[in-house]
Amino acid sequence: MNDDGGPAASDESPTLPSVIVAVCTYRRNEPLRRMLEGLAVSASLAADLCRTGVVVVDDTAERLAEPVVTSFSDRFALGVEYRVSGRQNISLARNIGLETALPVADWVAMTDDDCVPAPRWIRALVSAQRRTGATAVSGLMVRRAPEDAAGWLADTRLLGQGVGSFPMDAEVPIGSTHNSMVSGAWLRSHPVVRFDPALGRLGGEDMLFFRTARAHGLRITYAADAIVVEDEPPDRLTFRFIVHQSFWLGNSTYVTLVASGEAGRARMAVHGVAELGRALVRPLAHLLRGRGPDLRYNVVR
Repeated sequence: MNDDGGPAASDESPTLPSVIVAVCTYRRNEPLRRMLEGLAVSASLAADLCRTGVVVVDDTAERLAEPVVTSFSDRFALGVEYRVSGRQNISLARNIGLETALPVADWVAMTDDDCVPAPRWIRALVSAQRRTGATAVSGLMVRRAPEDAAGWLADTRLLGQGVGSFPMDAEVPIGSTHNSMVSGAWLRSHPVVRFDPALGRLGGEDMLFFRTARAHGLRITYAADAIVVEDEPPDRLTFRFIVHQSFWLGNSTYVTLVASGEAGRARMAVHGVAELGRALVRPLAHLLRGRGPDLRYNVVR
């Protein structure tokens, strides 16, 4: 027995399941290299649980990521597939990744080109699926600022906008493309559940994908120990960027909830007004209690 309660790999063991990691990239060769290096380590530490392969979809027509991807061609048991989208539409690129992976994938894992998987990332996803029997598993992304970042960034709420955290093995209402694993058999049997090209430039295609999948019966559980880390570059560590990102998140949430039928426009309007009201009142309430007004966080909200 191995430490996850399953049989140890041996010549007599059944064929190990295949996990194909699908990643989209656009003009981020050095982050992509770091991601693939971390992924190679994670794959080696899960070699007794699964066979791992990678699909990288390059959204530049110039094939800018090809040299990076090629340098990892011998690092994964199931190899590395390089595909080109070049349309600057993330939904089209994600769908190419799925369709490339699905013919050989028992499981399709997803992360982003600027995330670095923790060493036990793949192992944690596969182990959580074995424990729960779920058709999808999602994990935690940690956004990390450098040690010399501005002091106000120590408020983890600012970098944590849109990053959910749940109890281990809890069933969750949505997954995330930066950290998830979905059953290949389930995806093959539900060809209508794909990323919507209409949102490929606007954003929110990932939210709509998982909400639509859940409406079609996908069961998503949470692996708290399946972690990827996103080291924030300097251009993302400004208050202006964080406000813009929060506006995009709010807009994407609205679009996907309305598009999926989970909420109507009137309900979302009420929710937005209520959130605005709380953000306006909260600084005053803090001041009355002798505390700081917490202006940055409330502007973001």
